[in-house]
Amino acid sequence: MPIQILMPALSPTMSEGTLARWLKNEGDAVKSGDVLAEIETDKATMEFEAADDGVLGKILVAGGTAGVKVNQPIALLLAEGEDKSALAEAPPAAKPAAAAMPPPPAQPAAAPPPAAASSPEGRVFASPLARRLAAESGLALDRVAGSGPHGRIVKADVEAALKAGPQPATQPAARPAAVPALVPQAGPGPFEPAYVEIPNSSMRKIIARRLTEAKQTVPHFYLSIDCDVDALLAVRGDLNARSEVYKLSVNDFVVRAVALALKKVPAANAAWGEEAIRRYTDIDISVAVATPTGLITPIVHHADRKGLAEISNEMKALAAKAKDGKLMPEEYQGGGFTISNLGMYGIRDFAAIINPPQGCILAVGAGEQRPVVRNGALAVATVMTCTLSVDHRVVDGVVGADFLAAFKRLVEDPLAMLL
Repeated sequence: MPIQILMPALSPTMSEGTLARWLKNEGDAVKSGDVLAEIETDKATMEFEAADDGVLGKILVAGGTAGVKVNQPIALLLAEGEDKSALAEAPPAAKPAAAAMPPPPAQPAAAPPPAAASSPEGRVFASPLARRLAAESGLALDRVAGSGPHGRIVKADVEAALKAGPQPATQPAARPAAVPALVPQAGPGPFEPAYVEIPNSSMRKIIARRLTEAKQTVPHFYLSIDCDVDALLAVRGDLNARSEVYKLSVNDFVVRAVALALKKVPAANAAWGEEAIRRYTDIDISVAVATPTGLITPIVHHADRKGLAEISNEMKALAAKAKDGKLMPEEYQGGGFTISNLGMYGIRDFAAIINPPQGCILAVGAGEQRPVVRNGALAVATVMTCTLSVDHRVVDGVVGADFLAAFKRLVEDPLAMLL
C-alpha cells in the first residue's frame, strides 16, 4: 500500500499551515532527505523533507492550499515495487479548510528559467546550503539562475555563478502581484466608505489572538526613562570607522545594554506561571522584526555573553531570515525579554504589548535633540525615551525601576558595555 505523506507539525504551536508549493511532481523519484515541499506556518516558511525513498505517486493537496490540518494526508508515496495501480487503495483527497491561493505560473518544461525563481512576494527560492554559500561569498541570489526543481537555486548554481565572476546588473523582472486584484466593495451602509478585503495570513491570526489575550489577561503597567545617547553615538561612530567587518546600530547597543541590565537585575528576566514565577537563568533577548506577513521576534541567545559585533552580525542575519520567512523554530520560540524599537521610524515614544509569558517588553523611541539641564545650565542633548511595559504579576514597580536605572547607566556610559 502507498505510504501516506502527512502534513507535518513544524512547530509546537502549529495546528494547520499553508502548503505553499511542491518541489517534486507526480512521478518524480524521491529519496529520504529530498525537499518535497515548502510549508508556511504561523511564523515562517519551512522546507519539508521526505522520510522515505520511493516515487511521488499522487499529490492530494495542491500547492497554494491554506488551512491544511496537521497530520492530514497531503500526498502518496509509492514504495519500491509498487506501480500506479496501488493508488486505487488510497483514500480520497481531503477538502482544504480554506481556499487555495493561486499557484505560481507554470515554468516551461523545455527551458531552464533565465533568472532565479521567486515567490509572488519576491522571495528567491534556494536551498539553505546555497543561501549560506552565497552569503559567505557576497553573491546576490537574485542574479543566479536556478537549476533545481521549479527553478530552485542549489549549491552547484552558486558555485557556477562564483566561477563565472561578477555579472553586469540587469533590470529586475516585473513581479507578479502578491494577491489577486482587490476589487473595492460598497460599504454596508449608505454613509460607510468602500473597502477591500485582505485575507488574514496564519501569522496575522496568531498575532491577533495572542495580543488580544495579552491585553485582556495581563495587568500591564508602564515605566518610562530618558537616556542621553550622545556618548553612545560617538562610540558607535568611532567603532564603525575602525572596521568593515561590522556596522553597529543603536539597536545593537540597546540589546547589549538590556542583556547586561538583566544580569544586574535578574528579577526582571522572568515569566508568569500559575503555580510559580519562572526566573530565567539564561539571558535570551527577543527582538521584534517587521515582515510582510506580520511581526516576529527572533532571539539573540545568551546575549550577555556576546559582544557588540557578534550581536550586530547575528541580528542582521536573523532579521534577513525573518523577512525571508526562513527562521527555524529555535530561532524565534522562547526568549525571556523582548525589545521593540521604532526609533528608526521617527517615533518619539510608545508603549508595547507584553509578549506572554514574558514579564517585560522594552519600547525604544528615536534619539532626538532636546533641551536638557546640565550643571544648572540649559544645554542640548540627543535623548532617547524608552518605555518598559511590565506584567505586574511578575515584576513589581521597584524591580522595573531598578532595571531601567541599570539600563540607563549602561546606555549613557557605552564604554562599560565593551568590558
